[in-house]
Amino acid sequence: MLTEFLMTTYTIALPILLGYIVWLLKRQKRDRDANSKGTMLLLRVQLIEYHDKYTKLGEISSYAYQNFIEMYEVYHALGGNGMVTKMHDEIEELHLKRKG
Repeated sequence: MLTEFLMTTYTIALPILLGYIVWLLKRQKRDRDANSKGTMLLLRVQLIEYHDKYTKLGEISSYAYQNFIEMYEVYHALGGNGMVTKMHDEIEELHLKRKG
């Protein structure tokens, strides 16, 4: 009798518990995806500002170059697009011209 009660309870409780865990995981993924998207958008804005500023100046300081490269690497790792890659290439050319 006790074994039957425990099996019935287990059979009912397990799917409910697993459903709750799946719901929590989906919610965490949604929040993580939103945070990644927000970070990517903020990085894109900053990368565009750096690109516009330093291409107009025709040169870029070492610290600004390093910041740009680090931001670009994170942006790219988050799945950023080719528009910023083109800006990266232009910043690289600026940095190389200044070295030479």
